[in-house]
Amino acid sequence: QVQLVESGGGSVNTGGSMTLSCAPSGRTFGWITMAWFRQSPGKERQFVAAAGSWSGGKTYVSDSLKGRFTVSMDNAKNELTLQLNSLQPEDTAIYFCAADRRSDSRAYYYREAAYTSWGPGTQVTVSD
Repeated sequence: QVQLVESGGGSVNTGGSMTLSCAPSGRTFGWITMAWFRQSPGKERQFVAAAGSWSGGKTYVSDSLKGRFTVSMDNAKNELTLQLNSLQPEDTAIYFCAADRRSDSRAYYYREAAYTSWGPGTQVTVSD
């Protein structure tokens, strides 16, 4: 049962920008933490960014992506947005949205295991 749906993926040239969105497929689930992960071919899934209704507006972005990626969350709608700027070919990956409503997700927002709800993913391809 798919509970999350990502949108906004596609192809872009190096240096371009893209916005990814994640929303519940149907009713909201009261998630308190939402995140983006990505997976490139042959590599493990990697944390990208997270936000939480508990964080007072603070968001979390992987150190390697800070300055290029930003994340925002609409707590009421349980929607998550990822803005990707200055895209590089190494950003090519399937981007997955994840969400959870357990309190553990606050401390472990960067871990896959913190999330029980996942979207099917959206492909982002960056080429020269």
